[in-house]
Amino acid sequence: MTDSQRLFTERRYGTGGKPLPKRWAPWPTAESRIDRGKKPIDISKKIHHLIADVTRRVPLFAHINMEATLVGFTSSRTRSKYGLQARVTPMRFRSGTLYAKRRGRLYQVQRYFHEGREQLYIVEFSLPRFLVLPFEEKLITVFHELYHIGPQFDGDVRRHGGRYEFHTHSQKEYDCEMGKLVREYLAKHDDAETFEFLHPSYFELWERHGGIYGTVVPRPKLIPVATVS
Repeated sequence: MTDSQRLFTERRYGTGGKPLPKRWAPWPTAESRIDRGKKPIDISKKIHHLIADVTRRVPLFAHINMEATLVGFTSSRTRSKYGLQARVTPMRFRSGTLYAKRRGRLYQVQRYFHEGREQLYIVEFSLPRFLVLPFEEKLITVFHELYHIGPQFDGDVRRHGGRYEFHTHSQKEYDCEMGKLVREYLAKHDDAETFEFLHPSYFELWERHGGIYGTVVPRPKLIPVATVS
């Protein structure tokens, strides 16, 4: 593989590459401004810390390795809670394979490295949409996305048998189960500062810190490798 091909199939951030891009989240109102007299909040760093705490305290998510998981945000066009709130992007195909056949061609998932460590998942939250949810719904959304991460932590998503491969047959039952896990997590928690940033509204959080910014992870690509029969 030539150097140019390697750069195309791999993206390196931090050690051996550029830092991950940081951007301001959308302003909550037309009158909002960045207040340089305050310390803006890095929302992706806060959520990364929260998820790491969840993986330590909730056995269902103990398989998740945050050193191989990138956390970022995307911008939503509206503040309505309806629409994409968060998503998990797997960095592998089924069963953790790097290659898969699509329409007669072999494809490779673009590989991401951060600080020298290969990343297997990208977890992103849509702003401001995610932060306009009530407190418990925000945590349910976090748990919901973590549940999509494959139990083998091999870069693939969790898959269910039958027709509903990526979600259970009942979205309501699924959310109820995540809500139960959230309440158990909160009941046993001794450091509310970990999730304190989820209590304020999007506007209140912006006003309190004078701004919200975070990591924006470029979308990985599928790279055609060869024509296959």
